[in-house]
Amino acid sequence: MVSYRELVKKVVPGAARWSQVALLSIAMTVPAHAADYAGALFDAHLHFNQEAWDGQTGPHPPSDVLARMQRNGVRAIVANSRPNDGTHWLANSAQTRQAGVTVVPFIRLYRNRADYNSWFRDESIFAMVQAEYAKGTANGPFRGVGEFHLYDSANANGVVAKKLMAFAEAKKLAVLAHVDDVAIDLLMANTPSGGQQTRLIWAHTGIGGSSLARVDALLAKYPLLMGELSYRPGLTCTDAAQQERLCPEWRALLLKYPQRFLIGSDTWVNQRWLYYDALMQGYRGWLGELPPEVAHAIAWGNGARLFELAPPTPP
Repeated sequence: MVSYRELVKKVVPGAARWSQVALLSIAMTVPAHAADYAGALFDAHLHFNQEAWDGQTGPHPPSDVLARMQRNGVRAIVANSRPNDGTHWLANSAQTRQAGVTVVPFIRLYRNRADYNSWFRDESIFAMVQAEYAKGTANGPFRGVGEFHLYDSANANGVVAKKLMAFAEAKKLAVLAHVDDVAIDLLMANTPSGGQQTRLIWAHTGIGGSSLARVDALLAKYPLLMGELSYRPGLTCTDAAQQERLCPEWRALLLKYPQRFLIGSDTWVNQRWLYYDALMQGYRGWLGELPPEVAHAIAWGNGARLFELAPPTPP
């Protein structure tokens, strides 16, 4: 078993602002009664898929999902939907603006579920992305592409995957990718800058549980790589009182890279909409364990900076 001293050496080597003793203390010590984070939230991974609303007749029509965002203090979202109609609705609707929600629209690569397994070699997908980008939304341009999945990291070298990464960097679009750590390197290699100028949001920061040492190494290697934290294994631990708290090693990593993480709901199935309140409250709980400036950065500031958003105004 790795000791905390060894863990801190791995996760926070050479940190200039803190001694090793101080870092160890921060990683292991959590306020006993930390107040929940109470500020604005940026949901950086939200889907408004066809089965949720189905053109207003589904179980979660726009009025429902906007009410869920509003009562949870979600003031901005990255919207990416299957198909893209849901994102267009959220981006274009006066109801969204009345709810005080800013939409950062992404082009989803999926017209249907069959596209999940073949997009990386399907030229019609790339043509669709180009057409959506050229059209934009009625309320502004698209700001990113994705979420896309690669169940085999080697498919990052598919012909369309290569074109997509080069296109995104050329157009200064962010990329939301559900991939493993191996695919991060492969995708970055397919950009003109070798990933040095690529704004890639790593969905779930490695849903398969990439080691923290590997996450640390990738964040150090690619200066614009961001980690999105929904579904991330090992992020929280259950304490003696059966409360979910930040695991010490994750606390140390968040403190090392406070400008590099985002939160998200990943409403990929309707059940996630039913649990939206609990998901956002869960984030507020562990964000409250962090220093206020770090909590604000992860909850709101990092997404706002990435997409140049103004401070939120009351709805």
